[in-house]
Amino acid sequence: MFELFTKGTSLPDAYHNALLALHENHDDVPCPDYNTRQKEATITFVADSPLAEPMISKLFIGDPRSLEQYRQEMLDGILDFEVDNGNWEYTYHRRMETQIPWLMGELQRNPDSRRGVILIRGEHDLTSESPACLQHLQFLIRGGALHCKVLFRSNDATKASFMNAFALIMLQKRIADTLDVQVGSYTHRANSFHVYERDYDMFDGYVRRIKSGGELAYFYTDGWDELMEDAKPEIAKMVEELKNRG
Repeated sequence: MFELFTKGTSLPDAYHNALLALHENHDDVPCPDYNTRQKEATITFVADSPLAEPMISKLFIGDPRSLEQYRQEMLDGILDFEVDNGNWEYTYHRRMETQIPWLMGELQRNPDSRRGVILIRGEHDLTSESPACLQHLQFLIRGGALHCKVLFRSNDATKASFMNAFALIMLQKRIADTLDVQVGSYTHRANSFHVYERDYDMFDGYVRRIKSGGELAYFYTDGWDELMEDAKPEIAKMVEELKNRG
């Protein structure tokens, strides 16, 4: 199984380099759980300055509304009630929310701590039909900056990884702001970084665009942040409708 490492200054740089690395070095293997095949490798990609602009990749399937909704799901738990209603087994926010205050306290107690770990995987995942893909996050303060390192057991390269990374970087920023430190590097490791067979053409198209050398990222703070802000009322309405549905 290929073990790959890529990095970049910004999140799009790191993400695009990861897609290139997977395209060039992968195994094409069966994925019987979903009755398909997949291109797969283990990969670690690092964004040295995850808030560097331009921050939004053009190579992901979402739009400002879906990215804002996912950010709110991860950071604010806007759909946690779906767990209580029995519609979902878990949310990442629900599994993190009680650990974040502890994390803050630990890093305030000892800024040099190596114990700032948030666990996502639990015993319930052993028998679940949909075990969590994100396994854990570790936060370390070094050189006056908060560095974030995450581990996924499984990560869809073209349909999930960018949105995952963006939301987790927003969480990293929230924690860094609360602790009054700078935002450091973001490290994203996926033990199975994969593309399903149905998405091979899309994956090939992304790689062609990266190799073409064109501009492949938008500025977050010059338009996308406003579009995401504009989407908030629509998202709030959707959440209320889901709650009323029960």
